[in-house]
Amino acid sequence: MTEPIRVLVADDQPLLRGSFRLLVDSAPGLAAVGEAGTGAEAVESTRRLRPDVVLMDIRMPDTDGIEATRRIAGSPETAGTRILILTTFDLDEYVYGALRAGAAGFLLKDTSPDVLLAGIRTVAAGDSLLAPSVTRRLIAEFARLPGTRQAPGPSLEDLTPRECEVLELVARGLSNVEIAEYLHLSHGTVKTHIGRLLHKLRARDRAQLVISAYESGLVSAAPPARP
Repeated sequence: MTEPIRVLVADDQPLLRGSFRLLVDSAPGLAAVGEAGTGAEAVESTRRLRPDVVLMDIRMPDTDGIEATRRIAGSPETAGTRILILTTFDLDEYVYGALRAGAAGFLLKDTSPDVLLAGIRTVAAGDSLLAPSVTRRLIAEFARLPGTRQAPGPSLEDLTPRECEVLELVARGLSNVEIAEYLHLSHGTVKTHIGRLLHKLRARDRAQLVISAYESGLVSAAPPARP
């Protein structure tokens, strides 16, 4: 029998926290293993319970969701836990920082139950939750704001010209199938290039590849024409 996906719910509002927990427990193949009311509690509970996914609120007292995400994603103990950000606004400036800190994606708190449950399963499987075009819109919005970059952008010196092409198309919102068609490559070859990009740029997933493309200057925040 397949083990259920283990979920930790972190939110400072007890009513929302309880609602999310009930929703998770009612879904086949999912199990809520704990709750946290602050970012610090989320970090401690993740270390203790080792959930597969943390539903992480951004704005919490004590330690916010960004710092909690950074601590969880940056620790060898808990790096395998995937973090799904929950926020009230789709262009919340804090979401950029959370994605950069290692979150796998984000959802709005008013999303439908089916979408939330599907999102948990998506990130648990190792994928980014967001369509690249949605991530691109978020990054483009906040890449222009002062103070959003916490460190120099990644260097692309180790990438081949073809890998740079693939990275640019990822950041422009194309799927693997679309990249394969555009560059006249097989789907398997594109997947190989994506894997190498993840390794070379030390990115956890596709969302962080998009961030790397913007922070390195490979693509600009201006909306590009779709190939």
